[in-house]
Amino acid sequence: MKQTPKINYQLVLDKTLETIVKENKKPRLLLHSCCAPCSSYVLEYLTQYFDITVFFYNPNISPEPEYRHRVSEIKRLISEMCPEVHFIEGVYEPQKFFEMSKGLENAPERGERCHKCYALRLEETAKTAQNGSYDYFTTTLSISPQKDAAVLNAVGKEISDRYGISYLYSDFKKRNGYKRSIELSAKFHLYRQNFCGCPFSKAESHHSEKPYIIDINSIPHKV
Repeated sequence: MKQTPKINYQLVLDKTLETIVKENKKPRLLLHSCCAPCSSYVLEYLTQYFDITVFFYNPNISPEPEYRHRVSEIKRLISEMCPEVHFIEGVYEPQKFFEMSKGLENAPERGERCHKCYALRLEETAKTAQNGSYDYFTTTLSISPQKDAAVLNAVGKEISDRYGISYLYSDFKKRNGYKRSIELSAKFHLYRQNFCGCPFSKAESHHSEKPYIIDINSIPHKV
């Protein structure tokens, strides 16, 4: 059986950026941010090509104090590193994440639960991009060594086709992107964490032997 060739998404991004440079104008990009450290390199890289609005929509993050801490950090990073960048905070609705995760609580990292979480966040980003008449949408998630860029870009393409908004393909960990994010995190004294934000990831990072059970009814339904 013939194998599908692997796609180098950094080269795909290079071609898109070359076209943008030739057109001599900055398209509007809605950039989904998972956290400040991951956003640091992506913002440094892309602000020269796009008029960027950072969109912080992460219902996977809990408890709420952890979520609020990460929101404050991305706001601080923008104000200190690239004040020309705009910011939108999505609705904090962790119940959506837990509803999505039912039956997948013990799935491994990078597995089906994570893939559905990518789709949950990227679909909300695409909706917001469509409503705001943005030219592109994308996510900082591909900078993480723990995230599968091929899956992320496949999810992005499927959502792009449905919403009619161009998805900016990426693999931001390439060309030392992840290393640069660590350097920028140190420079701006950013809060770094060893888990994506969801309790299942946190339990796995702590090598927990017991499943992390949460009663969905205990999650605040904030609007």
